[in-house]
Amino acid sequence: MKTANLCMAMLAVVVGLRTNSALALTAEQINQVTFADRQRQSGAGPDPFIVKAQVLLSRRSISPGVIDGGDGENFRKAVAQFRRHANLGGGDEMDELTWLGLDGDSANDVVSEYKLSEKDTAYDFADAIPRDYAKQAKMKRLSYTSPEEMLGERFHMSEKLLRALNPGADFTAAGAALFVVSAERSLEKGSAWRIDAVKSTGMVVVFAADDTVLASYPATIGSENTPSPTGEYTVERVARNPNYTYDPEKNFQQGKNTETLVLPPGPNGPVGTIWIALSKPTFGIHGTPEPSQVSKTTSHGCVRLTNWDAEQLADLVKPGVAVRFVD
Repeated sequence: MKTANLCMAMLAVVVGLRTNSALALTAEQINQVTFADRQRQSGAGPDPFIVKAQVLLSRRSISPGVIDGGDGENFRKAVAQFRRHANLGGGDEMDELTWLGLDGDSANDVVSEYKLSEKDTAYDFADAIPRDYAKQAKMKRLSYTSPEEMLGERFHMSEKLLRALNPGADFTAAGAALFVVSAERSLEKGSAWRIDAVKSTGMVVVFAADDTVLASYPATIGSENTPSPTGEYTVERVARNPNYTYDPEKNFQQGKNTETLVLPPGPNGPVGTIWIALSKPTFGIHGTPEPSQVSKTTSHGCVRLTNWDAEQLADLVKPGVAVRFVD
């Protein structure tokens, strides 16, 4: 019996190693992928072709949401937005013209090396974030819960992709070299003239004064029970690293909480790392503790973005910028 158990344990280890190997991904696989390589060979891990496309879209401030190497709704939205911007026609297919328009074959710096700093490893991670707001209100900060979560958000990646690029890595050792995607974006601060929150597509589109598109982001915009407003409003102020005041009489009912609560700041707070207040009381554009759920779940009337998209938008806007809710 002991021998059988030992054999089963050894088999489990071998299967685990094979699974990890199948999900592993190298920087070269992503950096060197071309349109001719677009058909994935095998495995259920992140697709190098899609990872590269997502990064190249993000660099143009056409956000695919979480960079995960998956052919999902937010990736398709970003492709469609780029095709419109580049006059490549309708649709959301990453065809050859779209790929070449992104310089897909020539870009070879999509993944780069990053070394963990002392500051990274000294971060005070939370053990867990409770769902109940009353319990959250008792915490000092709604922090990240792991290095993978922190680094994933910093580099706009899913934790699965981060682990696939760094199998067996120690995410807690200062000086450790990691592979991450390079999705950095650069736009002139304060250059937004108008924001459209498009309910039908679940997109936030940012326009310059000449009506050209500066940036676009997948978004969660209200729900059937608590719809977002209609019409035009303005940005009133931007709060970075905000706390969150829960008022069941003004907002919504969360669990059994009937009293007003003040939740501490942090990336895992209900509004994430950014609150962009609108001229309509209690409504705003904000971040989220669950970036993978943006545009896939509902909100309580506000506009929800990933934290990094909300942070870029906060740099683009200033008080008085128009915000239109478009059906």
